[in-house]
Amino acid sequence: MTDADHTGTGDPRRTIELLWGVREKPRRGPKPKLTVDEIVTAAIEIADTEGISALSVRRGAEKLGVSPMTIYTYIPSRAELLDLMMDRVHGELTDPPESHDWRVTMTILAEEAWEMYHRHPWLLQVTTGRLPLGPHTFAKHERELAAVYAIGLTDLEMDAVVAMVNGFVQGIARGSVESASLVRRSGLTDMEWWTASAPVLAEIPEADAGLFPLAARIGQAAGEAHGAASAPLHTFRFGLARILDGVEQLINGDSDASGAELPS
Repeated sequence: MTDADHTGTGDPRRTIELLWGVREKPRRGPKPKLTVDEIVTAAIEIADTEGISALSVRRGAEKLGVSPMTIYTYIPSRAELLDLMMDRVHGELTDPPESHDWRVTMTILAEEAWEMYHRHPWLLQVTTGRLPLGPHTFAKHERELAAVYAIGLTDLEMDAVVAMVNGFVQGIARGSVESASLVRRSGLTDMEWWTASAPVLAEIPEADAGLFPLAARIGQAAGEAHGAASAPLHTFRFGLARILDGVEQLINGDSDASGAELPS
């Protein structure tokens, strides 16, 4: 990771022009060797297969068979490229089936985002303090707001609900992706790692399971019920349902709509 792994840090005008396909007037001369879309496609393929740390203008140029300076004539820097990549990936998300149940719609949108993060794990390594102001990112946000529109929330509450759900999905997906990456790097599944660790831990009196009865009992129960592979998905779906339960309570007036202020 580098300081360049942030969205919203490129030149605003040029970034927005690239995101929305605003093209300069045609110039005389040889036909362009590439298109912006081809560069973004190559960059996403590199990030998907090699990781975001492998992405550079030089690596993209190598993949496309051109010089690095050729890439710069289309996209000024890595910062603008990241915005284009993220907006392109957001374009994979689709409109949910029409439903009068806001919970169903929010669940579908969250599940689709969960799958997106697992297809493109590098998304979780890019800082998104400023999301790209592109058409696909706007469409994603519009769908999310539409899901909770006219259900009894204020504009600020709708915005907060969408941000809360997005933050939850991103956080749990990050843990899931990191866990899968750890299994690949170590060559051990979580169960194999625990099987190798447990006998050693048992030799240490201070680590006796009897001292931590809840951790031992609940950890074993969770492992037996879900297994290492399905545990993150269970946590995701369980947590999402509880968040939506809380939103439903807010709509029904069963909780403090304004949020209690912390004492000064």
